[in-house]
Amino acid sequence: MEKILAEHGVKATANRLMIARALADAHRPLTMTELEDMLETIDKSNVFRTLQVFREAHLVHTLEDTGDGVRYEFCHSHAEGQDDDLHVHFYCETCHKTFCFKDISVPAIDIPDGYIVESSSMLLRGICPDCVGK
Repeated sequence: MEKILAEHGVKATANRLMIARALADAHRPLTMTELEDMLETIDKSNVFRTLQVFREAHLVHTLEDTGDGVRYEFCHSHAEGQDDDLHVHFYCETCHKTFCFKDISVPAIDIPDGYIVESSSMLLRGICPDCVGK
């Protein structure tokens, strides 16, 4: 984990390592509240500041509009300046979980000249297989 942080120009402090490991081990996007609950020893402001540092260094993806605020997901990008692992996410309207479809890339979209895309995401909404079976 220290190597990944260093590759993105982020100093590896104890708290940053704990937060990065929690995000990577989750295998799904987490809200800040979920992350705080997992890391009871780190205060809310430190979690928030670390997520901002990670976001600026392209170490986390952010997902919005899932009904419960912003979710953060560990990013396995290979470059500090851009995300090269953007993938589709699925939000279940029944259980309110967000799932990663890592094998489905966000499609490239041609935009008019003069616009600069700084981030991109694709969120599908519906019902997951576990909830369909209930």
